[in-house]
Amino acid sequence: MKENFTVNPLVSIIINCLNGERYLRECLDSIINQSYINWEIIFWDNGSSDRSSKIFKSYNDKRFNYFYSNDNDTLYEARNKAISKAKGKYISFLDVDDTWSNDKLMQQVKFLENNKNYQIVYSNYYILNELKKKKNICFKSSLPSGDITSKLLKNYSIGILTVLALKEVFMKDKFDKKYNIIGDFDFFINASRLYKIGALQSPLAYYRVHSSNYSTTHISKHVEELNFWLIKNKEIFKNFKHSLNYLRLEIFILKLKIFLNIFNFKN
Repeated sequence: MKENFTVNPLVSIIINCLNGERYLRECLDSIINQSYINWEIIFWDNGSSDRSSKIFKSYNDKRFNYFYSNDNDTLYEARNKAISKAKGKYISFLDVDDTWSNDKLMQQVKFLENNKNYQIVYSNYYILNELKKKKNICFKSSLPSGDITSKLLKNYSIGILTVLALKEVFMKDKFDKKYNIIGDFDFFINASRLYKIGALQSPLAYYRVHSSNYSTTHISKHVEELNFWLIKNKEIFKNFKHSLNYLRLEIFILKLKIFLNIFNFKN
């Protein structure tokens, strides 16, 4: 059953696409099936050459907004451009190979409308492993809420597919377009220093792991970006309570480097 609020603010859903035809219908259907109905899709086609455009345009829904770019932008530059087209009070993100549970938006809009001291909310999510045909919950322990910078530096837990945030959060800051993989990590670490972030413990989204995931096929790029981020943001760790987290990140990067060397990744 569809539910409306007395006050039902518009949610702008950002979908960035580059040749995403394989899972696109599942992604779009999970939005169509939301119990919260006051949303718009900002579909940013970053130069696809497959059937993505045709699939998207086959939905006869006035809430679907299509934009095409020939600029071959980085993912996070494309996210920024898509956000600039959004008309909603709130912004949410869904990539073409991921999906949402039917009440994802409903629960999160309710949370932010009822907790005005929070500007961002996120949730747990499932990991769908296409190769192993398994579904696992991503985080077994409780997700942190409130002023959570230190906890995120210790164990980063914000999946961008689970986020709902006030649009003004993205007006005051932008995704760093230099990144291809860790731009959301960079953005939400910085945002956590400015805003209170709420957490819903139930998994409300499904992140699909498959052979074509960019972060999976470009592990060396992931290492490079994390190294750059750590050097760029050293001032965050000057506070004593964050110093151990700096060491944890260095160890994590070192482990990734060892993994790359052992398996001779060429990406």
